[in-house]
Amino acid sequence: MTNNSEKIKTIFNRIAPIYNQLNDWLSLGQHRIWKQMAVKWSNARPGNTCLDLCCGSGDLALLLSQQAGPSGSVFGVDFSQEQLAVAARRDRPFLTPSSPISWVEADALDLPFPDDYFDCATMGYGLRNVTDIPRSLQELHRVLKPGATAAILDLHRPKNSLMRSFQQFYLQSLVVPMAQQFGMTEEYAYINPSLEKFPMGSEQVAIAHQAGFSNATHYPIAGAMMGVLVLVS
Repeated sequence: MTNNSEKIKTIFNRIAPIYNQLNDWLSLGQHRIWKQMAVKWSNARPGNTCLDLCCGSGDLALLLSQQAGPSGSVFGVDFSQEQLAVAARRDRPFLTPSSPISWVEADALDLPFPDDYFDCATMGYGLRNVTDIPRSLQELHRVLKPGATAAILDLHRPKNSLMRSFQQFYLQSLVVPMAQQFGMTEEYAYINPSLEKFPMGSEQVAIAHQAGFSNATHYPIAGAMMGVLVLVS
C-alpha cells in the first residue's frame, strides 16, 4: 500500500464508476448492513449537522441525511473528484424526508471546517487509506462538538488464524479476479497490503485517545474481518 496520497486518489478516481457495483457483489450486499450499523453508532439525530468523511460514492452520507431529516444537514467529504461526482448523481429516497447534502472535495488531514462544527460523523473504509492516521483522527476530533460521536467502519485483519486465512484467500482468489474483469486488478490488489499496515482495534483505540477523544471503543463485526471504531469527542 502506497503512502502517496496522489496515488491513492488516482486509485479511487479510477474505481469510482464500478465502486458501488463491486461492493455489492464482493460483500454479497452485507456492506449495506455494516454501514447502517455505523450510522446507528454515530448517534445521528433529527436536526444534526453531520459529517461523512472519506464519503466515496455517498452511501453513509445518504443514510445520515435520512437520520438528520429536513431540519439537519450533511457534508460528504472526499478527495476523489470522481467518487464525489458519482455521489452527487445518486438518487435520493423519494418518500423519505432527508437533509440536504453538500459534497465537498477536501483532504481528511486538513478539513475546511471550523472547530466544534459537527454533531456526529461517520467514515467508511477511509481510515485505512489516509496517509497519517493520527493526524486524521486529530482533525476529526477538532471539527466535532464536545460530546459528539463518530463511527468509523473499515476492514481489519482478524486475530483468529482461520479467519485470517479465509480473508486472505477471499481477497486474492475472489476479489482481485473479479476486479480484473473490469481492468481494475492493481486498484483492488492494494487491499491485502493495506490491511497488513492497518492498526489493530486496540491500537486504533490508543491512537484515538491520543488524538483527544474522551472515549473510544472498537467493535469487531463479520468474524472480526470488519470493525467499527466508535469515538466520543
